[in-house]
Amino acid sequence: MTNRKSHTRNILVITDPPAAPGYLPRVRYICDYLVRRGYNVTLLTEKYEPLPFEHSYNIVTIPIYYGSTIDWALKTVWTLLTNWHNSAFAKKALSTINYQLSTYDAVLCSAFSDFPLGAAKIIANRLNTPLICDIRDLDEQVENSSYQYHHKTWWTMPFRRLYRAIHIRRRNAVLSQADAITTVSPWHVGFIRQFNQNVHLVYNGYDDKQFYPEDIQSERFTISYIGSLFNWQQPALTKVKQAIEELQLPVSLEMHTPQSNPVPHDQLGNAIRRSSIMLVLTSPDTHGMMTTKFFEAFGCAKPILCVPSDKGCLADTIQSTNAGIATDEISEIKQFIVAKYREWQQNGFTRQQTRQREAFSRETQCQQLEALL
Repeated sequence: MTNRKSHTRNILVITDPPAAPGYLPRVRYICDYLVRRGYNVTLLTEKYEPLPFEHSYNIVTIPIYYGSTIDWALKTVWTLLTNWHNSAFAKKALSTINYQLSTYDAVLCSAFSDFPLGAAKIIANRLNTPLICDIRDLDEQVENSSYQYHHKTWWTMPFRRLYRAIHIRRRNAVLSQADAITTVSPWHVGFIRQFNQNVHLVYNGYDDKQFYPEDIQSERFTISYIGSLFNWQQPALTKVKQAIEELQLPVSLEMHTPQSNPVPHDQLGNAIRRSSIMLVLTSPDTHGMMTTKFFEAFGCAKPILCVPSDKGCLADTIQSTNAGIATDEISEIKQFIVAKYREWQQNGFTRQQTRQREAFSRETQCQQLEALL
């Protein structure tokens, strides 16, 4: 390791609760990487569900939301009024990690919401350490932030809009005071620079130990979608189905969502490698959304069909790396499917000849982050 002071060894990583199926792969890989590089890492998060993954670093979980539905509702309302969630988490965390006896050289907070950014700022101030914020998502990247909220019944809409406004204000207050910020796309970098100029691009990337090219012959030509499916993606999915029907080829469209036919996280690589085309569904109304599933398919060198073109970061990256096609046109969707179908007929598998592979590995992304530490 070069250009790093020898005493910079202890990193406190704070994140929102890891949850199935992926359990925050970006954060986990960062922690594992830093440990391999000789750092002492403590991961601090809210207690939510058991964490079944292996890890080589200390994990501290803080219980905040627990008990009955009434307990949850009261705490949620109180958080809207007073930012209780961040302050309560920070108070318990400082007591748990015994900050008076611990020395941290930096606090790294990876988040998509104002929690735990607010808590990380309180903790970094108390520890008198620099705060680096890693922003994985922004409310503004999708209209109404519909993908971020689970409670979508009609009576919750006013609360969701209120929460969104409060969240943005509190989030921006922390970002404006952060010592450095990393985020996941060029659009995100440009957006965040209105609050803080010290912003760095660190793509999500792929883990090359799990997502690597391997030619697996298959008896079926399969277009696979793996990941959550939101309402704003449905028009794109309809267009893909129309193209498949019009082709009248023996093409199998397989949907793997958390609610239906999910793929276990440790089997994602093989599921991608067995597929003929990987489908990425987006929307022209989204900004800077470079889904992890794009990078994982890229790592496996599988052809990527992105519908429609986001006319932004994702489409530009697909084109510059020769990862596949991003398009709005059914005729182009059909041409792409036919070309890959013929490749599959000839070889029994498909492989995309991509460029810039190393630039998007998680190893490269972690090296960029380490440079900030």
